[in-house]
Formats: sequence, structure tokens, C-alpha cells
Amino acid sequence: MKDYITIIGGGLAGCEAAFQIAKRGIKVKLYEMKPVKYTEAHSNKNLAEIVCSNSFKSNLHTNACGLLKEELRYLDSLLIKIADETQVPAGQALAVDREIFSQKVTDEIEKNELIEVVHEEVTDIEQIAKEGIVIIATGPLTSSKLAENISKITGQDKLYFYDAAAPIITKESIDFNIAFYGNRYEQEKQKEETVEQWKERLEKQEASYINLPMDKEEYEKFCNELINAEVVTLHDFEKREIFEGCMPIEIMAKRGIDTLRYGPLKPVGFDDPRTGKRPYAVVQLRQDDANGIIYNIVGFQTNLKFGEQKRVFSLIPGLENAEFVKYGVMHRNTYINSTKLLDNTYNLKSNSNIFFAGQITGVEGYVESISSGMVSAINACAKYKKEKKIVFPIETIIGALAEYVSTENDKFQPMNANFGIVPQLDIKIKDKKEKYKILADRGLTSLKDIKI
Repeated sequence: MKDYITIIGGGLAGCEAAFQIAKRGIKVKLYEMKPVKYTEAHSNKNLAEIVCSNSFKSNLHTNACGLLKEELRYLDSLLIKIADETQVPAGQALAVDREIFSQKVTDEIEKNELIEVVHEEVTDIEQIAKEGIVIIATGPLTSSKLAENISKITGQDKLYFYDAAAPIITKESIDFNIAFYGNRYEQEKQKEETVEQWKERLEKQEASYINLPMDKEEYEKFCNELINAEVVTLHDFEKREIFEGCMPIEIMAKRGIDTLRYGPLKPVGFDDPRTGKRPYAVVQLRQDDANGIIYNIVGFQTNLKFGEQKRVFSLIPGLENAEFVKYGVMHRNTYINSTKLLDNTYNLKSNSNIFFAGQITGVEGYVESISSGMVSAINACAKYKKEKKIVFPIETIIGALAEYVSTENDKFQPMNANFGIVPQLDIKIKDKKEKYKILADRGLTSLKDIKI
């Protein structure tokens, strides 16, 4: 057997796996095809490139993704540590400056003497697996040749879902005669203020979001143009069900005139400083870089043509002169049928030398990918050292995700961190926050029993 573990893919899962293996004193050969070859969605030469939103979602202890971050911090996750170091204002969420984040991850990986980074495309896993242990962490944009090889190894047809990324605009192009800073519900805590005092405070505070209020006429005009705008034509093989977690906004709008007002454009928790009343709808912008220069349009994942994005999104009050630094894109995502193929350590049942990690396994999301990278790495190390596998408690989000993707399910589709996949409590608790706190505390307590 080779004296190193091979990792294919230098994304979030692959980089976390490389760090965890090297931390345990084992050499790593990390293959990343960039910058020799790029996927349709990647453009940054660095490792751990973030393609879609810059948000790692909630940091709250009573949120499943927040709990997952706490679990990963406890286990010394490199990528969560760097995410904490490169965060930008995002209210209760952990959002990062994506450029600085990727650069710092790259620096940490490349300076590690036990990790060798090889920039080339891998298309044949079988030979690698014959000679040693390999973790396949090629992500949702696995190259077609490698995907074919994975299909051959697993004996399964490839599965696809389609993801969409939101556009990013410059802050200086936003009209602040209309836009206002504020986090949801914060205004409702300040009802004793006059409108003038309120507006003055909002101008001074460093809130996480920029908000764009719309009245009924503006909202309905926007929706009408959105649902009739031109989209990028998909190939026949692409015309499949889109994963609900990243529904393009134009598809969502077609479900009914009020769908967006009850979704990403809900006005709950806000009043318009110009009127002192709740607007009909609100578009939110979230900071995307450390310096607060660029903002992404929250929930606006889209497959509209670039020219149409400029035309339609400029109809939003306050974005009439918006400067788009990156348009939204839609791209193919690939994942294997993990429920039939993997065990709860992300190990391939038919070949114990092969592990999978990241979104190719069917975990959906940045933090979830990091989690799978850690679990696969820890167990690849156990395999290398001929030690017993480490199965994480299903009371933890780490363990629950591994259990979910390895439990047979004929309707399997990608899964985010959520409290619905952990064992429920024996007693009924009406207060949701109290229930989630108990579940979170239970998960962290059970994690302390793991010896790694």
C-alpha cells in the first residue's frame, strides 16, 4: 500500500480532508485540476473556491447548521476556523469574504509539508484504489470523464440536480435614497423612536443587510417582468427537477403572484424609513466581501440570461443603476446514489479503499461538505492504520448527515443540516427554540464521547 492517502478534488471537503489526514501524521497527495482545467462555474485558481452564496448560514446554537459549525469547531476544523477569521457582517449568519477565504485555505494547505498538491485532472480511480486509499471529493461539478469512471466503479447511473447562484452588485451603485440598512425584526425593537430618529440611527449603524422596499405596484411589475424574461436554454439532458433548496427565483415567481412575498422578499420584520410603515415586499442584499464593496442579492439564484438579469433586476427600487460584478449562473451538479453505495463513514461498500466526501455524496451545503470531508478523512486514517472505524453519534449533525446519506431511500435527494434527521426527544416541547437548544446540547454532549 502507498505511504500516502490520495484525495481527488481541492474544494471544501477535499481541503478539510487533507488537513485532517496530515494532522494525524499521514502524507497526502491532493489532486486539483484547476488551473489546468476549470468547470463551468469555477474561475478562481485557489483551492476551496466558493461558487454560490458567500454565506455558511446560521451561527446560532439553536440552528442545525449553527450546531454543525460548533461540532466542527470542537473537532478542530481548518475550514471553519478560516471562515471565522474571514467573516463579514451577516447578522446571525457566518458569511465570508470569498476571495480571502480561498486564499487562506490555499496558503494553509500548500505550506503543510505532508500535503503535496498536484494540479491535473484525474480520470481513472480504479488504479489508484488498487494501490492505496483514495477520497473522491470532486464536488457537484465533477468532470464528465471522471463522472463516467465513478459510474463504472459504483455500477450506478449518475444522478443530477441543478443549482443556481445569485448575482453580485457594487454597494456604490445602490440608491440609498431608497435603500436602508437593517436586520430583520431589529426595527420592531425601536418603536419608541420617531421616524426621524429612526432614520438617523439606521444611517449610522453597521447592519448586516441592505434592504430595498417595494410597494404593490413595483412588486407586481417586477414579478411580471421576471416570469416573462428570457432564460438560458437547457439541453435535453438538463431538463430535470431543480433541487428545492436552490430554486431559481424566476421559477419560484411562476408559482403564484404572492410566492416571493412569502419567500425571499417577505417584508416581515421591517418598516420603510420613508413612510414608517411595513412595505409590500423587501429585497435584501448581503455583504459579500470584507470591505463591504460588493453585495449579493439574497435568494436571487437565477437562470436568466445576463442581459435579462440586468434589465429585470434593475426594476427593483434602489437598483435602477446597479453595477453587476457577477451575474447569476445555473450549473449542473452531480451526486451518487449514496444510500445504496456508502456506509455511515462515507466508505464505498464495494471497495473499502474508496471514500467519498462533499456534495457528490448528497450532503448539500458548504458546512455539510466540510463535515463529510472530516468524517471521510478520519476513517481513511483509521483504514490506513488498520484501526476501527469511527462512527459519529446520530445525535450530532455530523453523524446524522452520514447516517442519512447511507440509509436506503428510493426518493433520495441532497440534504442540508436540519434537526429533522436527528433522533427526536421522548417528550413533547412546544417551544421550538427550547426544543432545538435541548437537541443541540445533546449533540455536543454526545460528541465529547468520541475519541479521535
